[in-house]
Amino acid sequence: MKKISTKNILKKIFKKPIKKNTKTVKAKKTKKTKKTKKIIKVKSKKIIVKKIQNKKLADNKIKIEKKTEQLRISKSNEQKPEIKKIKKQESPKKEYKAKDYVVYPKHGVGQILSISSKTIGDIEVQCYDIKFEKDKALGLLPINKQSHLRPLSTINQVNKCISILKSKPKIKRSMWSRRAQEYEQKITSGKIYDLAEVVRDLNKGDDLMVDQSYSERQLFEKAYDRILSEFKIVMDLPIEDAQKKLDKALKRNLETQVAKKVEEKIETSIQAPE
Repeated sequence: MKKISTKNILKKIFKKPIKKNTKTVKAKKTKKTKKTKKIIKVKSKKIIVKKIQNKKLADNKIKIEKKTEQLRISKSNEQKPEIKKIKKQESPKKEYKAKDYVVYPKHGVGQILSISSKTIGDIEVQCYDIKFEKDKALGLLPINKQSHLRPLSTINQVNKCISILKSKPKIKRSMWSRRAQEYEQKITSGKIYDLAEVVRDLNKGDDLMVDQSYSERQLFEKAYDRILSEFKIVMDLPIEDAQKKLDKALKRNLETQVAKKVEEKIETSIQAPE
């Protein structure tokens, strides 16, 4: 048996701890910290993604709620709908009264039947109801645009027109297309002196042999009818008498001349067999 010494026992009990390498410990710690950092980063990313998704869902919910609110009709609106007020158009004083005769440049002479109010685009507009006998039509003209109308000409103006009709025609040597445009502008102007000039220039008088194109005849008849209708009302004469005065100024007595020629032919045919 070996002898157990107290010294050996004490050495074993109070043995010094073995020193570990600091380098290995540090390496292990750094590895652990890196792993923990990676885990934290992944977790933070997941948390951020979840937050973004939650925000998007919340925004979508808010948008859907707004749309539904817009589509919904509240009870207050159902019970009390908004009443639109009709605005009145500011119109000047009425220059013409009912049963007055008026000249509208595009249609000629017309008579005002009444003055009525019409609603056009939530606006109340006062209009003249005009009747045109020649076209057999009714027209509406707002009082704001009554500057387009003109009153009937006076007797002095009619007499001046007759003197224009008696004067020599002034025919230009330009192309017919240009002259036709000028005549059309004069007719649509509504001025009685311009109408008289057109009738004078396009009048062929008693010359039956003179060729006249269809457009010339059309313009002449248009101007002739308008000036005749105005003469009739101003002079307070029936159409036949007013037409006689016009034809006299234009030296148009075609009916009488045709009748005379027919009579002369009949007489010559009767005298021939003798």
